[in-house]
Formats: sequence, C-alpha cells, structure tokens
Amino acid sequence: MKKWMLWLSLLAFYSCEKNINFNLKESEPVLTVDAQIENNKAPLVILTRSFSYFEKIDPALLTNSFIRNADVYISNGTLIHKLKEYTILVAPGISAYYYSTDSSSLATSFEGELNKNYTLRIISNGKEYNAVTNIPANVNFPDSLWFKAAPQNPDTNKRILFMRATDPAGRGNYVRYFTKKNADAFLAGENVFDDQVIDGTTYDIQLPQGIDRNKPPKADSNFYKRGDTVTLKFCAIDKASYTFWNTWEFAYQSIGNPFAQPNKVIGNISNGALGIFIGYAAGYRRLIAQ
Repeated sequence: MKKWMLWLSLLAFYSCEKNINFNLKESEPVLTVDAQIENNKAPLVILTRSFSYFEKIDPALLTNSFIRNADVYISNGTLIHKLKEYTILVAPGISAYYYSTDSSSLATSFEGELNKNYTLRIISNGKEYNAVTNIPANVNFPDSLWFKAAPQNPDTNKRILFMRATDPAGRGNYVRYFTKKNADAFLAGENVFDDQVIDGTTYDIQLPQGIDRNKPPKADSNFYKRGDTVTLKFCAIDKASYTFWNTWEFAYQSIGNPFAQPNKVIGNISNGALGIFIGYAAGYRRLIAQ
C-alpha cells in the first residue's frame, strides 16, 4: 500500500510540471545618458546606446556604442554652453568619447556651484532629450574620520574606515560617497543613503571601500592596509539622483537571482532615454590608514 501511495505521489508531482518558454524580443536601442556636474568642476556627459540582450559584448561593440556628433547643451539659468566632444584612448585600438566644456567658447562656460539648478539638452539622431538637476546647498561632510583594526582578522595590518557625521534637522538629505586608495581611481560605495532614520542626529558608521562593479569582489576587498592613503569623496545629491542610484543598486544586486523582485531603474532623462543627469555637492578628505 505504501508503495502505491509513493507512486501516486510521484505521478501527481510530475503532472504539475509545465515547460515555460520565454520569447525574448529584440528591442530598438535607446539613448543612455551618464551626465554629471559637480561644484567647482566642469560638466561631463557620456552618451551611449543601449545593448540588445542577444548582443555579444566585446571591445568593438563598446567602442561603437558611443553616440558621436550629438549637440549637447547645459544651462545654469543664466548661461547656455554647448559642450564639445572629446576622445580618450582607453586601450590600444579602443577609444571612448565624452562631452565637456568647449575651451574655444569660454565666454559661456561655467563650473558647478552649490545650491544651483542645471538643465541638460541633448539633440541626437533627430530627437531631443532634456533633464534637470540640482547641486544641493551643502556638503554635509563627516565631522570626523578614523580607522580601526579589521575585526576577527589575523592580519593586524588590515584596517576599516569609520566616520562620525551630523545630519541636519529636516528630512530630505541624500548622500553618495566614493573612496580612492593610493593612486587608484575613485570607486562608488555600494549604496546611497537618505536620512529617514538618522534625521537630525549624530551617528557613527563604517564606510566600506567603493567597489569595482566590473570585477568580482575579493574576500578582503573591504579592508585597507596600514599606510594606505585614502581619499573620501562625500557628496550630497538631490532626491531624483538618490532614486536613480537606489533603484540601480537594487537591480545590480538582483542580477542572477531568480527570486528577486522585479525592479525598474528610474532616471530623469526625457523622451524615453535611460540614465541620469546628476549634481554632486562634493567634499574631499584625505587621510593615511594607521
């Protein structure tokens, strides 16, 4: 009797299986925008096209993905400046392209300022795209920074970075930070932060190293070494920029997880384009790991 029950159970289980076929359709490429302006720095705009799910990513595809010869304008409400396209060699035979201040038209050029609004206008392939952003009024830089020995680690030279900061009273402060170790490039932290929990308080928190999202993390990637020169770039951002990076990080961390909640990355570029135009109120601090 038990054997019959087992067979019936197995038959019932297999009868519930159903093959699911995903019919992934090709989609037209759309404009992707990575644009920023920071206090005391020139604007920087990178334009690319989106990839198809079925495309094989290789150096040629990446090079050809850049949008060339676009008309890119930025305004601070008083001046309107047309940005110039520049080329940079990133590897033998591989170039990247970006738009920034045109040195031949300095009369209309400007750098970012705290507490100011900016408008971006892009014309490419007969279509127009617009976005606005704001550089917040203050940096909200940490009150102090220090290193601690890495916990539960046999290497006594490993260090982690801590900060103490005071959040201004009143909800609506948003932060993104970057770290730079020695002569390496700045890398963004894994998350952006708001002040829902810490509003108006002074708090201590660990600041993990920024991560290179093109490389798998190492076991000790959160640790500095004694003697490392560490530069922290701590930025106040507006709500739209926070929303973009918050949804982007969620999508990034969900890649490969079949049980992850569906998520849409929310940008601020018009006309169906992807990406973000972001204003950074940035402050810098350099210290040596002790």
